[in-house]
Formats: sequence, C-alpha cells, structure tokens
Amino acid sequence: MTARLKAGLWVRALLRQTAMQGHSAMVLRRGDEDAGAVIVVLIDRAGGLAVLREQAAFGEDEAGWTRVDMADQAALDAYLDRQQRYDPDLWVIELEVPAVSDPVERTLGTRGVA
Repeated sequence: MTARLKAGLWVRALLRQTAMQGHSAMVLRRGDEDAGAVIVVLIDRAGGLAVLREQAAFGEDEAGWTRVDMADQAALDAYLDRQQRYDPDLWVIELEVPAVSDPVERTLGTRGVA
C-alpha cells in the first residue's frame, strides 16, 4: 500500500494552486480530513461538465485520475449522489477551467507520497 497525503491537506494545496493560476475552485462537499477520497468536478463557461475521480495504485500501476464526462447537471448530480452513498467521507471539489476537454488531470498531481 502506498503512503498518501491526508485528504484535507491535499485539497487545501489544490485550492491554493488553482488560485495562483488565476482560476476558480471551491469545496462543494467536505469529506473526512484524513482519509476521504476526492472527486474533482470540472466546469467551463460553455456549460461543459466532467468529473475526475481518484484512481488508486495497484501493483506497479501508478495512481492517477479517471475522467467521466457528464451530459448535463442532472447526470452530474446523480453521479455525485451515488458516489456519496458509497463513500460518506468523500470530498467534492469544483474547478472552473477554460475548457473541460483540456487534460487538467496531468497538472493535478496525486496524493501519493514517494
């Protein structure tokens, strides 16, 4: 099992990094400070929606993000409801990005500690 940063610490760092880049970010749902999983909701001005979900590392595979595109706000709400039922410790963060199609997950980093 890989060591990971505490969820709350990682989220605060993400919010600070996003603000320094001149973008908007907010916590939609605060999860467990130590061990909650993190979902990042991406939204753009054109109304595009996508979700980035943490992907755990298994074996030699590196941890990262799984992207799920959302058709509309109702689909997003249903997805988040399902995820919160499975994980009551879940954090939900919203990032406003120039375009949802941009590969934002490449710059987010992960909570894994080397």
